[in-house]
Amino acid sequence: MIRFTSGVFCAVIAAAITVASAVAEPAIIYSVGGKFDGSFNESAYSGVKRFQDETGSVVREFELERDAQSLQALRNFASRGFEPVVAIGFNQANALAQMAPDFPETDFAIVDMFVDRPNVRSYVFKEQEGAYIGGLLAAMASKSGTIGFVGGMDIPIVRRFLCGYKQGALAVNPDIRVLFNMTGDTPAAFADPVRGGELAMGQIRQGADVIIQAAGGTGIGVLQKAADAGILGMGTDSNQNGLHPGKVLTSIRKRVDNAVFDSFMAAREGTFTPGVRVLGVAEGGMDWVLDDNNRDLISPDMKAAAEAAIAGISDGSVKVHDVVTEGACPF
Repeated sequence: MIRFTSGVFCAVIAAAITVASAVAEPAIIYSVGGKFDGSFNESAYSGVKRFQDETGSVVREFELERDAQSLQALRNFASRGFEPVVAIGFNQANALAQMAPDFPETDFAIVDMFVDRPNVRSYVFKEQEGAYIGGLLAAMASKSGTIGFVGGMDIPIVRRFLCGYKQGALAVNPDIRVLFNMTGDTPAAFADPVRGGELAMGQIRQGADVIIQAAGGTGIGVLQKAADAGILGMGTDSNQNGLHPGKVLTSIRKRVDNAVFDSFMAAREGTFTPGVRVLGVAEGGMDWVLDDNNRDLISPDMKAAAEAAIAGISDGSVKVHDVVTEGACPF
């Protein structure tokens, strides 16, 4: 694992990512916030770990400290023969779009954004579908009739999640009150747990007794404050149930791990193709977690309702609004 901390960036990364063999090795560039952010990046790392465990292969890794490092990191990995080179996070899209034409024979992938280049595979998710299940469960668990949502950067992906959460909650209780806040308007909004905790406390004071975080590393602060206040949090991206056992209602996972694993395996097997992969509930891209940490919080009725929602979304009988393709949230 490579992590830039000081000195001249280009010299450090150039020295650190020397190719170890003639066989192309995959490489991954994590988004800002650190590989072990307990959320989005860590889900990506789970895919890396699974690939390593199943194949015995080496994966080269780099953690961005700021977005400006993305272009040089992508270029250095590509120029040294790593393949595929996988970028984690929407904030790397511009750098990848700029750089990919310079290496037309190299396979690239990006997770959480579409980049229209002939050598790039883009993985995007139907966040609204997973969020619908989260909203449904939150509404069923709420005793106050008020639930909350803390988002990270105010971008369409997070707004899509918010709308799905509202729709799922309203399907259970048409009178439910959904509070929401966004942390900021830059990628730093995904790496500010102190601010996340502050926003959660504001919603708790207004009566929220279940709060979901859709804020990456910022969400760690949301879950902490929810647990401290004796209400329920809800995780996203990774399984965060174990952060506060018995205090996290569930985790709505965005299966970034599956996207990373799929891209690595496709390159390894010679089946890598460019284009878009859209992953929702039916495609295994979004799910919710029931384990020993939250089993006592999920009643049989809640479990049955979540399973029915998954079935309905998968067969098309439940349609979840997508603010990106269908316009403003009607809820």
